[in-house]
Amino acid sequence: MNIKKQAELLEDIIDEALKHVGRKSSEYHIEVQMEDEMQLVKVDSRLVLQVIINIVDNAMKYTPEGGTICISTKRKGANVHICIADNGIGISDDKKPYIFDMFYTANETIADSKRSLGLGLALCKSIISAHGGTIEVLDNKPKGTIFDFTLPVEEVHIHE
Repeated sequence: MNIKKQAELLEDIIDEALKHVGRKSSEYHIEVQMEDEMQLVKVDSRLVLQVIINIVDNAMKYTPEGGTICISTKRKGANVHICIADNGIGISDDKKPYIFDMFYTANETIADSKRSLGLGLALCKSIISAHGGTIEVLDNKPKGTIFDFTLPVEEVHIHE
């Protein structure tokens, strides 16, 4: 993977990603909650953009229209946690260990057969790992899914 890391404002990456999510995004309540709008991360922004788009698109597939998708950020030490949470149907515990595997699909018997987790999430994991981060899937309470991934913080030192 050809990665070109540089200091980027996380807010700009998230804003850009939301411009590119599926056309149906207007049918959802998409919220962004940032601990600090000036969070700098050292990343390849075009790759991280793809991760956010993929996860938000998945959230829209498995969340009923009118549902809520929340993107939140919080700094913890040398990393920023980015959580993308939805209040959709969730992912069963027996599927969670496999959703980041290449070509794995959690194909349930869903009428519209849109359920295709796998290649996209495997690539997301590869991108986050290449940045030195981690990604995990959690249950959102009372229902839904949370994808939590980390990216390295870029420290800016101002010499006066």
